[in-house]
Amino acid sequence: MAIRLVVALLITAFATWIRVALAPAESGGRFITLSLAAALSALYGGFRVGMFSTVVGMLFINYLLVKPYFSFAIENPVEAFWLNTWHLITQLVVVGSISFMQQQNQRLRQATTDIQLGAKQLEDTFEHSSTGMAHSHIDGRWIRVNQTYCDLIGYTKAEIQALSFRDFTHPDDLRLDEDQLARTLKGDIASYNIEKRYIHKQGQAVWVHLTLSLVREPGGQPDYLIAVVQDITASKATEQALRTSEQLLRQANQLAGLASWHADVATRRFVTLSGSHEVLDLPSAEFSDDELLALTHPDDRAMVLKHWAMAVKGLADYDIEYRLIIRGDHRWFSVRAEFDRDAQGRAVRALGVTQDITERKRHEMQIQQLNASLEQRIEERTRALKAAYDELESYSYAVAHDLRSPLRIINGFAQALQEDNPEWAGESRSHLERIMGASKKMGELIDGLLTLSQFSRGDLQRKPVNLSTIATRLLEEFSSTDPQRQVRWEVEPGLNAMADPPLVEALLQNLLHNAWKYSAQTPQAVIRVYAQVEKGQTRFCVSDNGAGFDMARANKLFQPFQRLHMPHEFAGLGIGLATSLRIVQRHGGGMAATAEPGKGATFCFSLYAPLAA
Repeated sequence: MAIRLVVALLITAFATWIRVALAPAESGGRFITLSLAAALSALYGGFRVGMFSTVVGMLFINYLLVKPYFSFAIENPVEAFWLNTWHLITQLVVVGSISFMQQQNQRLRQATTDIQLGAKQLEDTFEHSSTGMAHSHIDGRWIRVNQTYCDLIGYTKAEIQALSFRDFTHPDDLRLDEDQLARTLKGDIASYNIEKRYIHKQGQAVWVHLTLSLVREPGGQPDYLIAVVQDITASKATEQALRTSEQLLRQANQLAGLASWHADVATRRFVTLSGSHEVLDLPSAEFSDDELLALTHPDDRAMVLKHWAMAVKGLADYDIEYRLIIRGDHRWFSVRAEFDRDAQGRAVRALGVTQDITERKRHEMQIQQLNASLEQRIEERTRALKAAYDELESYSYAVAHDLRSPLRIINGFAQALQEDNPEWAGESRSHLERIMGASKKMGELIDGLLTLSQFSRGDLQRKPVNLSTIATRLLEEFSSTDPQRQVRWEVEPGLNAMADPPLVEALLQNLLHNAWKYSAQTPQAVIRVYAQVEKGQTRFCVSDNGAGFDMARANKLFQPFQRLHMPHEFAGLGIGLATSLRIVQRHGGGMAATAEPGKGATFCFSLYAPLAA
């Protein structure tokens, strides 16, 4: 402001100097030049600056051009008063008019600027909107289209100008769009909203929400159309996915016999989802807690309330089974629920599933009844089997005792005849020796039968057993009783198992005795005892490189009194392997053999419960 006043002062001083220089003081028009200075000052600085120039100019004129000159003493005060007064009034009008015009011009410029800014903002809003926008003539020709609209359908602005909206509207949706447009043009409606599909330039369908409005001329005639288009493809895909999920949930509920539900903990309302209450034949889709409790079997209500309260507090999971009475029918349900909680940990909502388990419960009761019946039948069968075993044992001992007595008599009389008749020779003595040998053989067979019977009964006492120690001791005994044999034997250390020690020793006794016997005719005999793991189970093996046998006859291998070699080749009764199999089977294991004539045999067995070394 100070600068404007200084400028106004200089302009006024300059105008005063020109007035003094151009005409004498006595000439008229003292204030003409000063009026111009005030007008210029007002144009430059506004009303106050113009009035400042007016007052300063009046001082200059009265000092310089009014007699007496160079003083403010005035000869004719009346004349001076009227001259100054009219000059001041004139300048007020001039400066005020100038100021008023300046304000009007300023307002006009501001209005013009605001209009231009608004037009630009409107243009920017149209062009850069995230929603597709377009203006078109009534006949469908485009007036303008923004870039979002172009991007939505994949065409450039130049390409769209050669097309109509009918060209890229899906054929199935065109009829609806045109019907609504016709109603708008007739004046039935001012605008309409529809969901429709555009065909993208690349061929895929684009779902949009279209809002179309008609702008009319002042006379009411249709002028142009405004289209606002929003891409809703993603939301449509979400809706489709939701419908698919609901349909799959409904199908899953039907297949599994489930009802899905949610509950508002505050209002205590239970609502089933996707009509799943029909799956369980529930009376309605929504229940209050009192209504649901009224359906609950009286014996289960206290349990249900207790578990629900604990689950709401977060003290336990809600996973229970209880009964509902539906249309007079008692049915069992399994119910599970999880809770949504707020920031303070308070339960807000429960999401759960309910499954009808009535059939399962009925089957469980039937199984319990069947188990009770089976246990009773097993006990009866066990008693019967025990009685049969006891009877068989008594029979075996009785038979053995009754058979041994005649054998002893036969053998005794044969020995007496041999001693009383030393002169007998040839065929008679041969007959006596055959009688004595047959009676001895018969005794061994009776002992084998008793041994086989013994290993098939009695209680099994499992204890830690070191098979390596037993095998080593047995082989050392065989070596000491048959010192002329040169046999190389190998026993893998640390072969341990949980088994009955006496039975395992008898098992190894039979297998190692067979290996020792059937390798007797092999010059460099080798016997091995080792373990191998097959399908996670430990198997113990005894192998030799002796006579072996033909695997085609292996089906007779473990049958009592069945032998694969002639008696003159290898002595024996054929009871050892049958006894060994009985011992292995009593331990819950199995036994298998592999062999080849002249190349030895391998017998492997498992005892069901191997113990790591």
